[in-house]
Amino acid sequence: MGGQAMKITVYHGGTEIVETPICRLGRENLDFGRGFYVTVFKEQAIEWAKSTAKRRKSQAIVNIYQLDRDSILTKARCKIFKAYDQEWLEFIVASRKGLNPAAEYDYIEGGVANDRVIDTINLYMAGLMSADIALKRLSEHQPNNQICLLSQSITDKYLSYERSESAE
Repeated sequence: MGGQAMKITVYHGGTEIVETPICRLGRENLDFGRGFYVTVFKEQAIEWAKSTAKRRKSQAIVNIYQLDRDSILTKARCKIFKAYDQEWLEFIVASRKGLNPAAEYDYIEGGVANDRVIDTINLYMAGLMSADIALKRLSEHQPNNQICLLSQSITDKYLSYERSESAE
């Protein structure tokens, strides 16, 4: 008996309405590479939209989508980081150095290297902190969530635009 695929609601914070996300427009050297980023946490998307809008002197908008995550996990090349661990740390560092570890994936999900954790990552990258100490410091943070869609065909097929709203 084939059941309906369960979709999850995801959010993208920014300064414009994005009905048709384009993966290749993302910036390089971000945590999970160049792609279209969403999160399962609306508050996180609102904060991102507000900070981006402030920088750009523009409006803050949250785009809301339905993501068929179950189908992606069975049909695409996926990487999911469940914690701020050694593997996640090395991946973030490689991305920030422009080594593009995301190239072999269509979908990556995990914690964000945001303001709360970036100092630790920078100290580790500079060789001023050991991996053990960095991981201990990172483990004290509650992971947030980011999903990076790196494949346009996967994005077109499994992410559907629902609506946009002001994040003000």
